[in-house]
Amino acid sequence: MTKTLFDLSILAGKSTVVLLYLFLFYRLLGKRQLAQFNLYDLVTIMAVANSVQNAMTTGKGDLSVGFVCAGTLLICAWAITRGVVRAPIAHRILYGTPTILLSNGQIIEGRMAREHVTEEELSTAIRQHGLVNHADVFLAVLEVDGTISIIPQANSSK
Repeated sequence: MTKTLFDLSILAGKSTVVLLYLFLFYRLLGKRQLAQFNLYDLVTIMAVANSVQNAMTTGKGDLSVGFVCAGTLLICAWAITRGVVRAPIAHRILYGTPTILLSNGQIIEGRMAREHVTEEELSTAIRQHGLVNHADVFLAVLEVDGTISIIPQANSSK
């Protein structure tokens, strides 16, 4: 079945309305840089994308269904974000806490295994910070965003 120009313009119009709706809702959720997004934010974005997909295309949903689904998800995201800000335990549960992987040049094997970090990944992070050996590192911390922070020894060459 071929689409007429009218059908295509309806799809473009729906897509534009949904995009503006999402811009408005995300603006109301608060400022956050893309680099600060975490796994929870990614899941929310994917769920919202799925909820509005049928509203924008020729699926069985219409704009109101997409708006209600996306609005519900975004309001839930807003409420969870508010809860996390007010309750530190909720933040730890949803986002996790940093994990020390190496202390005073000594790898903490149990934490490396629990966090699924290989020694090569740790060595790469150490080299990226301009250090050569594990002994040059006072602390290596796996942050909640998946990056590894390196704090050099006080007497290291860096």
